[in-house]
Formats: sequence, structure tokens, C-alpha cells
Amino acid sequence: MPFNAEKFIEGAVSSIKASVGNGRAIIAVSGGVDSSVAAALASRALGKNIHCMFVDTGLMRKDEGKRVLAMLSRAGVKLDVVDASNDFFSALKGVEEPEKKRKIIGEKFIRVFEAEAKKQKAAYLIQGTIAPDWIESGGGSRDTIKSHHNVGGLPEKMGMKLVEPLRDLYKHEVRITARALGLPPEMSERQPFPGPGLAVRIVGDITPEKAAIVREACFIVEEELEAAAKSGKMELPWQYFAALLPTKTVGVRGDERSYQYTVVVRAVRSLDGMTANFSHVPPEVLQKISTRITNEIREVGRVLYDITNKPPSTVELE
Repeated sequence: MPFNAEKFIEGAVSSIKASVGNGRAIIAVSGGVDSSVAAALASRALGKNIHCMFVDTGLMRKDEGKRVLAMLSRAGVKLDVVDASNDFFSALKGVEEPEKKRKIIGEKFIRVFEAEAKKQKAAYLIQGTIAPDWIESGGGSRDTIKSHHNVGGLPEKMGMKLVEPLRDLYKHEVRITARALGLPPEMSERQPFPGPGLAVRIVGDITPEKAAIVREACFIVEEELEAAAKSGKMELPWQYFAALLPTKTVGVRGDERSYQYTVVVRAVRSLDGMTANFSHVPPEVLQKISTRITNEIREVGRVLYDITNKPPSTVELE
């Protein structure tokens, strides 16, 4: 049976009302389609009893806070910004193991939410968790592929009750729901962005310097691939970004030896994120991306393109 967005919206709004009742709830909105749809549903269900917030972890895309505020304002969702970047960088200092990073980020998010919930006198946390999040996080007979921060990264003890209206949906169904809710295309069609942010695009330990490098590299990749797709050179990938490797390689700057970071460009085609094939990006587009990254980001001396499907890889590097 095909997915019926109108029927889902009606059921989700009723479910949120039944779960929260006359209480208050908070929801963190990243600007991605999952959390934006969850926020729109929660706003319909709870009205003034929902408090929407954007947590700046220091690991977001370039100008993400401003962009999200503008998008959600046009969608009629009021949003408050909480700057927790220092807390996240401090908690992640020296941590290299991917699963440990995800769990630290998940717990740190919850602690920020708890502090905000206390201010708002809210007893409920609404999340935009979708099916691939809990499937890949493992549990029961399922193997853990990676712990999503909003599932496997949650601490055992939380001071709020969890409400997840999108839990049984896949990404394409969330997009259908976004369109049915009347959310603008810049929100409903926006490419996926991981909950842990740029943390899973920095292989190894995380620092503000590395976050700045990968943030700018991601911006260049997004700008060039979107321009290439708009001009008809290629199909726009489902997800596309840059990641930073932990090791440096030898190169040449002018006529001098350099020793700089390596960036990996990743672009994939997918329907729901459970499987993916790498995108066939025209060589001239990859060349422009490489030239821009090495010219505009002086800490980077080498650019690679990832041609691995999922499986055996995942979409993100960590």
C-alpha cells in the first residue's frame, strides 16, 4: 500500500497530543527535513506548548544557524538558538573512536535539552528519529552499524520523556510528509545532514581548527555540485559533502615542500539511506572542487573522491 501522508499527519498529530497531553515539550531543530517535519507536526499538535530550539554545537555547516532561522521563520516555526559549541568541543577533546564520539554527542545534546527543558518547565522531548536511525543503532537481534546520537547515543537516564512521531518512516516518506505539510522545497528537499554534524566528517580527534576546515570544504562541495546539477552537467546527488582525514601528506606550495591535510569528497545516490551508490561526478567538476579546496583552504594539500558504495561502506565516514 502506498504511503498516505495526509493520513500519517492526522495520526501523528493525534499521537503527539495523546502523549504530551496538557504538558509542555521541547524539540531540537537542526534544519534537516526530519527535525523540521517533527517540529511542524508538534506545532500543530501542541501550539504554544512546544518550544523549538537550534543547538549550535560548533560542528554545523557554514552559516547554518542563520539559514535554519530564516527557513523555519518562513514555515511559521519560532526558534531559539542555544550556543553550546564550547561544551561540545571540550567533551570531544582527544576522543578518536567513532562510537565513543557519537555517544558523547548524544549525551551532551540531552544535557543541553534538559537544561532548556528546566527553563521551559517541559517534561517531554520530541525527536525527529526515523527508521534507519534505530535500525543502524542495533539492539535485540540487530547488529550495531553505528550508534545514531538520537538512539544509541542517548544516556540511560534522562529527565524527559521521549516522543518520536517519525520513528517508523524512511527518508523518502519524511519528504512526502514535508511536502504535504506545505514546507518549502529548500526544507523538504534538502540533502540529509548527520545529527552529530561535522563530527562524523572528521576522522580522528576533533578540534575547532579541523571543524573550520571541513566546514569550508563541505560548503565548496555543496556549491559546486549544486551549480553543476543546475547547469545540467549531472544529476544532483542524494547526499554530498567533504570529510577530513587525520593524516597529512607531502605536497608542493609554489616551489616549497608542504605537509597538509587530505580531504575526501563523497557524493551518493540513494532512496532511503539504507543503501547507496557513489555518484558519477564529471571529471571537470571534481577538478574544480579540488582546485577550489586546495586554493581556498590553505591547510589542505590533497583531495580524493570516494567511489565506495553502501554497503560495504556507510554514507558518512564515521
